[in-house]
Order: sequence, then C-alpha cells, then structure tokens
Amino acid sequence: MQITYTAQLLKEDGTYVAYAPELDVSSCGDSPDAARHALQEAVTLFLEEMQRAGTLHTILGEAGYREHGGQWEPPEFIGFERTALAFS
Repeated sequence: MQITYTAQLLKEDGTYVAYAPELDVSSCGDSPDAARHALQEAVTLFLEEMQRAGTLHTILGEAGYREHGGQWEPPEFIGFERTALAFS
C-alpha cells in the first residue's frame, strides 16, 4: 500500500516541527531533515496501528482520502492562508 501526505515544516523555539495535516500527525527534530524523518516514522506507526485495529480504511476515508488501485490519494489542498483575528 502507498499513501501520499503533506508535510508542513514549522520552527518553534529552536525545534523543527513537521506536521501532516490530513492525518493530524506531527513530530519534531533538531533540523528540518530530522523533523521530516521523525514525521515519516510517526505516520508509519500511526498507519500500522490503524491497520492492526481494523480502522485504517475508515480513518483515511474520514480524513478525505480516496483509494485508487492500492494507493491512497489525499484531499487536494487549494491554498494556505495566514489570517489575523482580533478578539478580547
């Protein structure tokens, strides 16, 4: 099985965070590459556990994924926006 996911990279207080928004999985590292690698491991463990629990297809479907010939395609991102909101 093959799955595609988005990796967003952020820097928080000297630590690099990699986040897969489709799956709501994140991890971190001391460098962007280390964070990417840690995210790949976290996504793998997440998917393996969901498969063992028998909920993989349900979880991926709820996340917007569609299966095509053994490959899971993520929902299409159409943009990212940084938005400011004032509140009291």
